[in-house]
Amino acid sequence: MNTHNPKDFRPSDFRPNDFRDRVRRSDDNSARFDRVALTVRTLSSNALFQGEHEIGIEHHGALYRLKITRQGKLILNK
Repeated sequence: MNTHNPKDFRPSDFRPNDFRDRVRRSDDNSARFDRVALTVRTLSSNALFQGEHEIGIEHHGALYRLKITRQGKLILNK
């Protein structure tokens, strides 16, 4: 059973520039994990879809369809 509810999403919990661990080597060649901020261009789905439930994306000559499902999830089809 799917318990995901898109209305439970809280934008304050989303940190777009802090989501991946990276390995850094220090001067003594020991590896340690640090949080490294990565810059990712982020678009809101509202801005992308503009009220529609499906958009087309052309990529290297192929047409892809990005759809919002009834459950609020995104599906990408070629």
